[in-house]
Amino acid sequence: MRRVSLVDDTPDQLAATAPRRPKVRERSLNEVREIIPATCYRRSAGRASLALVQAVVLYLLPLTGLALTDRWYLVLPLWLLAGLAVSGLFVLGHDASHGALLESRRVNRLVAQACMAPSAHVEAAWDLGHNRIHHGYTTRQGFDFVWHPTTPEEYRAMGRLARLQHRLEWSFLGSGTYFLRTVWWQKMWRFNAPGQRRSAIIRDKITLGSVMLVVTAATVVIGALTGGWVQAIWLPIKLFVVPFLLFIHIIGWTVYVHHVDPDIRWWTRKEWSQFHGQMDSTTILRVNPIVNTLWFHNIFVHVPHHVDVRIPFHQLPAAADAIRAAYPDTVRSGRLSLRSYLKAAKACKLYDFDAGRWLPYSAAKA
Repeated sequence: MRRVSLVDDTPDQLAATAPRRPKVRERSLNEVREIIPATCYRRSAGRASLALVQAVVLYLLPLTGLALTDRWYLVLPLWLLAGLAVSGLFVLGHDASHGALLESRRVNRLVAQACMAPSAHVEAAWDLGHNRIHHGYTTRQGFDFVWHPTTPEEYRAMGRLARLQHRLEWSFLGSGTYFLRTVWWQKMWRFNAPGQRRSAIIRDKITLGSVMLVVTAATVVIGALTGGWVQAIWLPIKLFVVPFLLFIHIIGWTVYVHHVDPDIRWWTRKEWSQFHGQMDSTTILRVNPIVNTLWFHNIFVHVPHHVDVRIPFHQLPAAADAIRAAYPDTVRSGRLSLRSYLKAAKACKLYDFDAGRWLPYSAAKA
């Protein structure tokens, strides 16, 4: 018979007599990987080679057109095509840098370096910042530097210029500015890692910088010989600088929509897990199939890429179907649209990590 007390039980007594609740087991990313079919890991040298040839052709065609004309009504669409082409090469280089494009590790690295050259990306630095840090700690507070949110307290402590910079970079027009400053400059060209990676990053910087210098110098000479000093300045700007800046905006916007949305959560250090980062805080977005085939190579099928970077680009849709079928309430998917991007850019300004929600700038007012 259970003893009946005439006084209230203490919290310790209640805890001792209450039935124990089973501990909720944290969902594991390995469990997600187990449901991905083995066929999704099969690389194809033929598919990779075809994609690489396509990307090179799509890059050379607008560059040739730009070299042959200065008519503004032709230059403008050719710039757009060149910017998209640089993006297409970069996406394949990104895949190779992960080791997912081809079987050979050495060939993957060489392909990554070549494909990232038009976008002036240092592969060894990208490998550290993107492959190791961003993918290793996706949306974890204080670790993942890609579109890391600012808290209201941090924003209040900023000076006027820093606030203006934040408002620009987190506006619907600022994704390229953010990527250029934070990812491309600060975390790649300016940054030198300590330890074993330092020499590899410096070596890649010297190699890429030398190639860029030689190509630019050759273009200046060609411009001077064909059109004088004006053409000597204009030709490298037309061929390389403007397509690079367009690429920066395209890739900045691409990374933004992968990880920033009113429904996408960032996590405190204690709450974060690999499952949260790779499953809860990434997206699958449907894009125009022609645009996807020509330039983006399934990069917007982003959840399976974060679940396992070894999956090659042409297998991502099949992996996404398997993951979505097993985790229908977790996988976030939708159609990529300008409306959703503008909605996110308007709502996602500051972040409350304790509450796990995005805030407007008004939340920083004292």
